[in-house]
Amino acid sequence: MAIRITDECINCGACEPECPNNAIYEGGSEWRFGDGTTLKGMYTSKSGFTTDADAPQNPVELDRYYIVSDKCTECKGFHDEPQCASVCPVDCCILDDSHKETEEQLLAKKASLHI
Repeated sequence: MAIRITDECINCGACEPECPNNAIYEGGSEWRFGDGTTLKGMYTSKSGFTTDADAPQNPVELDRYYIVSDKCTECKGFHDEPQCASVCPVDCCILDDSHKETEEQLLAKKASLHI
């Protein structure tokens, strides 16, 4: 599963620099598949979304930090546990039940983001 940030987020920003996929963004910020990855040119995410890796995407949240599920791998292949959850002072980084993925799927997503 991907991780999501709940409404309990206090916008401290501790999670953002910990993400190895650069999947965490400040509320209201545009995001790109190319941010923090090796992607260039056209990219099709594991969810089927196709875009240029450097094309700006609309923010997922406006008022709090958010995680782009198409970039989140729960830190599989990098760390033993999701780093955002381990540093969050209010425990608002939790599993996202609406984006269930197996460990194999998460590792395949990691491989597709870091060619």
